Amino acid sequence: MMHRPPPVDYSLKETKPRLGGGKTPSDKLTSTYDLVEQMQYLYVRVVKARDLPAMDLTGSCDPYAEVRLGNYKGTTRHFEKKSNPEWNQVFAFSRDRMQATMLEVTVKDKDVVKDDFIGWMLFDLNEVPKRVPPDSPLAPQWYRLEDRKGNKVKGEIMLAVWWGTQADEAFPEAWHSDAATVGGHDAVSNIRSKVYLSPKLWYLRVNVIEAQDLVPSDRTRFPEVFVRAVLGNQALRTRVSMSKSINPMWNEDLMFVAAEPFEEPLILTVEDRVASNKEEVVGTCMIPLQYVQPRLDHRVINTRWFNLEKYVMVDGEKKKDVRFASKIHMRICLEGGYHVLDESTHYSSDLRPTAKQLWKNSIGVLELGILSAHALSPMKAKDGRATTDAYCVAKYGTKWVRTRTIINSFTPKWNEQYTWEVFDPCTVVTIGVFDNCHFQTGDKGNTTKDSRIGKVRIRLSTLETDRVYTHSYPLLVLHPSGLKKMGEIHLAVRFTCSSLLNMMHMYSQPLLPKMHYIHPLTISQVESLRHKATHIVSARLGRAEPPLRKEIVEYMLDVGSHMFSMRRSKANFFRIMGVLGGFIAIGKWFHQICHWKNPITTVLIHILFLILVLYPELILPTIFLYLFLIGVWYYRWRPKYPPHMDIRLSCADNAHPDELDEEFDTFPTTRHPDIVRMRYDRLRSFSGRIQTVLGDLATQGERLQSLLSWRDPRATALFVIFCLIAAVVLYVTPFQIVALIAGFYVLRHPRFRHKLPSIPLNYFRRLPARTDCML
Repeated sequence: MMHRPPPVDYSLKETKPRLGGGKTPSDKLTSTYDLVEQMQYLYVRVVKARDLPAMDLTGSCDPYAEVRLGNYKGTTRHFEKKSNPEWNQVFAFSRDRMQATMLEVTVKDKDVVKDDFIGWMLFDLNEVPKRVPPDSPLAPQWYRLEDRKGNKVKGEIMLAVWWGTQADEAFPEAWHSDAATVGGHDAVSNIRSKVYLSPKLWYLRVNVIEAQDLVPSDRTRFPEVFVRAVLGNQALRTRVSMSKSINPMWNEDLMFVAAEPFEEPLILTVEDRVASNKEEVVGTCMIPLQYVQPRLDHRVINTRWFNLEKYVMVDGEKKKDVRFASKIHMRICLEGGYHVLDESTHYSSDLRPTAKQLWKNSIGVLELGILSAHALSPMKAKDGRATTDAYCVAKYGTKWVRTRTIINSFTPKWNEQYTWEVFDPCTVVTIGVFDNCHFQTGDKGNTTKDSRIGKVRIRLSTLETDRVYTHSYPLLVLHPSGLKKMGEIHLAVRFTCSSLLNMMHMYSQPLLPKMHYIHPLTISQVESLRHKATHIVSARLGRAEPPLRKEIVEYMLDVGSHMFSMRRSKANFFRIMGVLGGFIAIGKWFHQICHWKNPITTVLIHILFLILVLYPELILPTIFLYLFLIGVWYYRWRPKYPPHMDIRLSCADNAHPDELDEEFDTFPTTRHPDIVRMRYDRLRSFSGRIQTVLGDLATQGERLQSLLSWRDPRATALFVIFCLIAAVVLYVTPFQIVALIAGFYVLRHPRFRHKLPSIPLNYFRRLPARTDCML
């Protein structure tokens, strides 16, 4: 009998870590690093050495220092032929991994066969002083080197040794003991924690109006002129001018995304289509963005004429044509009153405009403690065994943070804390976990990509202020083979509000800046500009040292989420049904009331209806009082935990393998034509159902429109006569009487009902719709 594997737990779990030096999350936490567990480290700062003896036959010395504590050691870089080296490197040894009581700092001479011993210093760990920030850093001291017998030898080394925590200033730049296997000093930078700032993005709007006095090469034909605009990797063009003359007109907008500092100029070329696949440059204009006027509000920017330049070949040299006098009329501006969509608006972490002049004061502070991970999946093989080298990336607003990489551990402990200013509570912080594949060689040309382990999103508006949330979040990744739990990440989150009044006021403000509503962007523009912004952010962060690589940025920004997926389509369909389910439930409840399924409830509804009709001024107060009571009643079932990824909502737990294969397929597809044909037929079937639902909704709306459109003269005549009679009856009859008769008729007993549809419903179904006019 086969045993089924135990079900995977995808739930969110609350944890009780000892934060801030032994306090629980329920305690009042006020220190700088109070959202993480304090970790003790032995710090060794190796500054420099002097007067080292010559060790080689040439009378030179190639010194380096080795710091060893038990099985862990770290080495500084070595200098060639230098007796007074300056290293200024810091090493950190975790107290949890220590297996020795003595610290050894050895100075050696680099040699081809075997490195020569110059001298060393020994430190008893029980005598090492402790340092607690904000105490000043410990001053390094000169120590005389000793040989292995304890005798003083020539040469001195400057050191500082102290006990500290991850709150120490030296922590981010230290070479940690778990990184002893990292190859090369250049590779160490790829495992250290860093903070990144994404570039400041602007929209560049180029309104191409007209050109004047163009000089085409062939003056015997009517020119077909268009304008091509290029900004870095972005290229757009206008349509061909309808006025086929030397003074063409376009009046067309071209939108770009520009990033500070502005490195590339805007290059515009006026081109003439001389053949089906051949264009000829008529003139060129280069505009540096540093001189483009920024627009912070909806005021119109003045237009300008720009000179077009043309170059001719003279004696094999490219020279400017000084007689060329063509111009182009344009309006160019950098628009900072927009929010540049560098990520999906569903998960936006920053809704402010680009221009700092339009920024408002912050409403609070977000504090995130990245504690540890548990039961991470093996991501690669190293030396014949599976391993994972995990690090985290967190993104909120323009600030990206990256923790240090924990080498060769399925249960890494980071205990790093980061802080962001909050300007809008309806924003999301994203935390991703990745496997580092770029620290073995430090080769910048390495094409290996860091693997995804999973990510977590937390919406700030779902958090109570000043409360510390400590939970273990499942790390879920959807593979072509199905959903897989890659482990769990332990986080501590706190949202502190500086002014409750200001935060409540934010709920009355527009979600996006003013320019989004005065000059709205089309859906196609938003998609195009978001793609360009993502590319710019990815390129800029990839130029940092160490780089935040393209695959990391794209995963954090949900690139590709707009691509078609049968799984997402089903999930969205079920979401719509979930929203409509409440209205359907109300309809079913009202149907039961009308058919006296529960006589007591129906009688109470009759009494309530009678009171509301006799005292109509109680209708609105009763509705709002009822909503108030429902809200108070549901308070006891309010969510206790932050929201997390729901696999059932995403239809990820029962997705068909072929649907997953289709979702992970490239664009354009690389699958066999038979598989593409099958998927196309399935898509047609699914789209047909959507088409039918949309058609039914359109039909009902068109029937309402046809009541007074006289498309059916008899139906409209009946409706007009009914409206006249109803107007007279409602005028002479008190409203309470009409409401009582209509209400009691709707709530009448089933013995007074007919099983056939009512007269108004029969009339409505017979109204014409525009379905007759469709092919």
